[in-house]
Amino acid sequence: MASMAIEPNLQFPQRRLRLGIVTETYPPEINGVALTIARWVEGLQRRGHSVQLIRVRQGDEPGPVDTLDTLCLPGFRIPGYPQLQGGWPAMTALSGAWRRSRPDLLHIVTEGPLGYSALRAARKLAIPVSTSFHTNFHGYSRHYHLGWLATPIMAYLRHFHNQGVQTLVPTAELADQLQSIGFLRTQVLARGVDTGLFSPQRRDPALREAWGVAPDAPAVLYVGRLAAEKNLDLAITAFQAMRQQRPNARLVLVGDGPLTPRLRARHPEFVYCGMRQGEDLATHYASADLFLFPSLTETFGNVILEAMASGLAIAAFDYAAAREHVATGRSGALAPFDDAAQFVDAAAALVRDLDALRRMGQQARQTMLQLDSERVYDRLETLFLKAMTGENPCITAC
Repeated sequence: MASMAIEPNLQFPQRRLRLGIVTETYPPEINGVALTIARWVEGLQRRGHSVQLIRVRQGDEPGPVDTLDTLCLPGFRIPGYPQLQGGWPAMTALSGAWRRSRPDLLHIVTEGPLGYSALRAARKLAIPVSTSFHTNFHGYSRHYHLGWLATPIMAYLRHFHNQGVQTLVPTAELADQLQSIGFLRTQVLARGVDTGLFSPQRRDPALREAWGVAPDAPAVLYVGRLAAEKNLDLAITAFQAMRQQRPNARLVLVGDGPLTPRLRARHPEFVYCGMRQGEDLATHYASADLFLFPSLTETFGNVILEAMASGLAIAAFDYAAAREHVATGRSGALAPFDDAAQFVDAAAALVRDLDALRRMGQQARQTMLQLDSERVYDRLETLFLKAMTGENPCITAC
């Protein structure tokens, strides 16, 4: 089983690390991985650790764009996702940088060419390597008619992560799944949410009016990429069932992606908000009533926590973040994994009683107030310290 119960950092009160963090996605890119890693960096720096961020150069920037020690390297646009980039191999540049300033520990976030070259460089220099598993690339393949690639992709991911001293995953459920197919040394690191930013207090009647939502009508929200792997056809089917209960309901889509032109052409009646971030995104969450999340390919799903913190009831499948935090009948409704009919029925049932729906949203908010992001950062710090010193109990066996 994955190791979970590590106390906050009490064993290493004076130890400060020099950390290298390698990622092919980082803000201002907008996705769950980028935002999660940015929060990790902030939390580690607050604790006095030195962080060097190695990431892909974005746009035409010549180099570091903030006060963080940043090494920006060349990248390429990912086909079908012009807003995302991959990183080219950079073993020579990384080896040189780490010879000049050697990190105590390297954490690799993404498994692309840049991440793999970082892994090779670190092993050559005998720098301990930690990794994290954020994206079900093997699960995406079936949505792009590349299902035959799922097995070799998983073999590569297993090979990649098993070369590190630990692989961080967001839930015990995912840790067990990965271990059952040969991943070693998994460690569970939960996710937190900023309950100050994401709050029901940001609800905006003027925004609801702009969406065309009447005061007595439910605004049904989806936040995420508009892409095949997000199972948006099911979201549309569920919303159509909701409209049988509430004809004045409105579906609001926040995000962008390769499906945007097709969705706009087929469903001009939906509200398309594009990419949003920061307080603007938080206002969009808080101004809705129900969060609809049909995806089956998440490793976690940060948007679930953001929606709950914003006071929204949740309709989702019973896995990942939803399984961890949503209670059917109290803060939303969960359908068995990949049971489309149950998902549609559960979503439709939620809008029958709007008073009950809003009470669920209040309970969702209360659930998120019990999450303490600082404890997440404490555990991250402890996992990194133990990985660097070799004291991680899961390094030799799980």
